[in-house]
Amino acid sequence: MTNRKPPTVADILANKGKHQYAKLRVTTWDELAAAEAAGIELCSVPPEMLESPRFREVAPSVFAIPGMALWELDGPTDDALRWAFRMVRAGANAVYCAASFQTVRRMADEGIPVIGHVGLIPHTCTWTGGFKAVGKTAESAMKVFERVKRYEEAGAFGLEIEVMPPDIAAEISRRTPLFMISMGSGSDCDANYLFAEDVLGENRGHVPKHAKIYRNFAAEYDRLQAERIAAFREFRQDVESRAFPEPAQAVKSVPGELERFREMLAAG
Repeated sequence: MTNRKPPTVADILANKGKHQYAKLRVTTWDELAAAEAAGIELCSVPPEMLESPRFREVAPSVFAIPGMALWELDGPTDDALRWAFRMVRAGANAVYCAASFQTVRRMADEGIPVIGHVGLIPHTCTWTGGFKAVGKTAESAMKVFERVKRYEEAGAFGLEIEVMPPDIAAEISRRTPLFMISMGSGSDCDANYLFAEDVLGENRGHVPKHAKIYRNFAAEYDRLQAERIAAFREFRQDVESRAFPEPAQAVKSVPGELERFREMLAAG
């Protein structure tokens, strides 16, 4: 195992305005291993993956950010705080939390680096008109900026800023000490974030406007599935025709033992 380690929160904050970080959402061990090998610096990961002893063997240098959907938590503050403690014990470098400012403050007061969410927030987007860009007008942008300032007051470490005009997001990023992670908000924040399934072209449903497809895994999976079906069909046909198994797939009895066995059967 390599001796490389993830950056610290202090390292990341010191790089604000100096370095663009790459962040991926990964959900499989193959994706995590590929992110490590590719030098991806930050990864959003499922909590259960982080809690596996295998995690740091696979990704020793990834800054790990587990997240849990807000409505999966049993309570707005205490349950979220217990979950955050569990994640830190498991080796999280920060936690994603889209709960209330009160909850973020409770976590921050305990020294837990928290990443919040502004702009298009999927679980509460009914308040901003659904799944669409936020901050296209000055008034809307100011509402986002006010939330950013409230996150500052709550002690957050960073924010995901989702689907906002890049020029607006850039202005906000320049006016906050928080680590700003762009998802569909341009390249002038502190990091850029995509889901691995979009990068790999695995998404068969709606592909977000901000996503860039770098490989077409869906077509490769279709090709492999066709090959899988063909192989299974050939196997079935070989079984039906007794073409399988061939001598190469079978063991042989000791010479002469078949005859002895038949004699024993006859005598019995």
